[in-house]
Amino acid sequence: MELLANLALGFQTAVSPMNLLYCLVGALIGTLIGVLPGIGPVQTIAILLPTTFTLPPVSALIMLAGIYYGAQYGGSTTSILVNVPGEASSVVTCLDGHQMARQGRAGAALTISALGSFVAGSFATLVLAVLAVPLSVLAFKFGPAEYFSLMVFGLIGSVVLASGSMIKAVGMIMLGLLLGMVGTDITSGVHRFTFEIPELSDGIGFVSLAMGLFGICDIINSLEKREKRDILRSKLAGFWLKREEIKAATPAVIRGTLCGSLLGILPGGGAILASFTAYMLEKKSSRHPENFGKGDIRGVAAPESANNAAAQTSFIPLLTLGIPPNVVLAMMAGAMMIHGIRPGPHVISSNPALFWGVIVSMWIGNAILVILNLPLVGIWVRLLSVPYRFLYPAILLFCCIGLYSVNNNTFDIGLTAACGLLGYIFHKLECEPAPLILGFVLGPMMEENLRRGMLLSRGDASIFFTRPLSLAFLLMAAAMLIVVALPAIRQSREKAFQEE
Repeated sequence: MELLANLALGFQTAVSPMNLLYCLVGALIGTLIGVLPGIGPVQTIAILLPTTFTLPPVSALIMLAGIYYGAQYGGSTTSILVNVPGEASSVVTCLDGHQMARQGRAGAALTISALGSFVAGSFATLVLAVLAVPLSVLAFKFGPAEYFSLMVFGLIGSVVLASGSMIKAVGMIMLGLLLGMVGTDITSGVHRFTFEIPELSDGIGFVSLAMGLFGICDIINSLEKREKRDILRSKLAGFWLKREEIKAATPAVIRGTLCGSLLGILPGGGAILASFTAYMLEKKSSRHPENFGKGDIRGVAAPESANNAAAQTSFIPLLTLGIPPNVVLAMMAGAMMIHGIRPGPHVISSNPALFWGVIVSMWIGNAILVILNLPLVGIWVRLLSVPYRFLYPAILLFCCIGLYSVNNNTFDIGLTAACGLLGYIFHKLECEPAPLILGFVLGPMMEENLRRGMLLSRGDASIFFTRPLSLAFLLMAAAMLIVVALPAIRQSREKAFQEE
């Protein structure tokens, strides 16, 4: 009964005209940036963060959440029609989705992608609603030692389950932790690493860092590539699924939904890992694995269901424990803190309308996406013909206007440009900036809980190993490092992500 009362409060909040409008705006923007290759939810949320400062917190978070899961929908459109993944999580969809399009079955591929995404998103949102309160109650039993160990586990998990070099990822996390220390020490009031620059006394701005590393850097990289895309000009038809296709796709949707719901909760998991895992699971469990890559509808249904389910359940650790499991949710955590809301178990008790309103808006957003996705396919594909030399300068101008409007300070624009240059260097060195953002967001919270733990134990570091929950998180973190260091596991990990 309590869950029903909470959901009723969420519906009351989410169906207000303003929140419905921003849910629609977020879903549309998410689909748009999912369609356009090179512009992902990370870059878009980084660019749009300044525009959310004047919005109510509920509306801002509903819009940002819509951008995140909307991008998973949009990414499948270009994967199927033009063999270009708009999102990294849609890379696997290209394998069978585009083959279906070449066989004249693009309509069926788009339909199963939309329906699978809707089913998976709705189920994962229900999982989020059911687990939210029990996990938040558990979180209240956490002390400083447990929170510190949980954050260590989250950071290590984001390294182990992410693609790319582990050594480089660890280095980026350490750099993020160091950047998070810039500013005024909250305990002693001493300025740290500010180099006598007054603007750095409050620390490096999250918006400047995120927009530079992802938005500005991505613009430079995309302009440098000068990619040309072949647009599929054949008329789309046959959106209705045949009985055989429904029979084949239904189990794949169910398995992909369950796989994505589980992997989305894990630190470092999320849509990308879920889509790859669901595809491999579907291929290995099939009686005819040789059909995959040749237009098998299960190769579209499974990954598309998995990435949308993971996009929803990845909110669970953020909203209940205050730990962002991936870089997009780290952006969301930054947006919440900018609005004066600290992610974690206190959100449910102190801001119930916000918490349940965001959850219910995911159901509404998924329904909006299904209604809009198929009719607007032609418009989305035509957007691919817009030259990037026109698109990206407009985005850059929008970034600068948004940045200046935050503090009316040109220093923020210069800092963003410097972060953009730093991000470009990282790209050339093949260093993923995502772990840096996670380290930057979690760093101050880790430091605070480390200090509080040491104060409570009067300087005895054994508190982190003698408390059962804290020790469990540290042991799990160590186990993840040991397992991934094994040669067989390491080779499987590299093979799983080589498509990216």
